[in-house]
Amino acid sequence: MSFESWVLFTVTEAAMSLSPGPAVMMVVAYGIARGWQKSLFVTLGILAGNAIFFVLSATGLGGALLASPHIFMGIKYLGAAYLVYLGLSAIFGRPSPITLSRIDDQPESGSKIFSKALMLQLTNPKSMLTFVAILPQFIDPLQPIGIQMLILAGCSIIPEFFILLGYGMLASKASHLATQEKYALITERIAGTLVLTAGVLIAVV
Repeated sequence: MSFESWVLFTVTEAAMSLSPGPAVMMVVAYGIARGWQKSLFVTLGILAGNAIFFVLSATGLGGALLASPHIFMGIKYLGAAYLVYLGLSAIFGRPSPITLSRIDDQPESGSKIFSKALMLQLTNPKSMLTFVAILPQFIDPLQPIGIQMLILAGCSIIPEFFILLGYGMLASKASHLATQEKYALITERIAGTLVLTAGVLIAVV
């Protein structure tokens, strides 16, 4: 892996982490409704999902998924359907990981929040495609694969941790907005529309 490839991968991963997607929306929702400490469990769940994708890619399972169109398309549509479900839930005012006005209906343990975030990330086809299709493009087959994967994992997980942590901390400063139902509903409709659109595009593209 060349230095240029390493820098390009790091910049690409940071840019993708900054872009508003389901993971960022969930971090922000929990940051606003319950504070940055709870949003930290969301961040850890998202990164755990990324770590699983790295393992899949490193062990060659990612390539096997890509080589089997039926399996890959099944996973793709399953993830797209989950995103559509999240989007519709937010739009119609139902409890959802990306909504904030109803997150605090009942207490949630850190492990439950972690599990929700992990499920969100594992069913996000965009994330799966990034790690099993794009990641191998940065690997030099003539050099030790394991070391390269560890380096790239660090270049992905560490920056994203601080980016998502930043989103959660900024959102927690706006926690007073969670008590304003009008603001919460507008935010949920916007978030739901974006996630619904992403799910539809993933399914049809």
